[in-house]
Amino acid sequence: MIELYQKESCPYCAKVRAKLDDLQLDWISRTCPKGSPQREFLLKLGGKEMVPFLVDQDHGTSMYESDDIIEYLEKTYG
Repeated sequence: MIELYQKESCPYCAKVRAKLDDLQLDWISRTCPKGSPQREFLLKLGGKEMVPFLVDQDHGTSMYESDDIIEYLEKTYG
């Protein structure tokens, strides 16, 4: 399962959401507004409060940076 930790208003997150949709992948959105418990969980999970953050449980991969995420998705699922 793919999880995307993100904010709706973030343009970098929007790029990743568009790629997930283009590839017709099933994924879960984890909205993480600043100051939320989800943001604290993100810090524990990945070490930063930065979004977007992708977790691909099927491949044991997690990463930040929209361009890196998009490249990973294209290589893995494209």
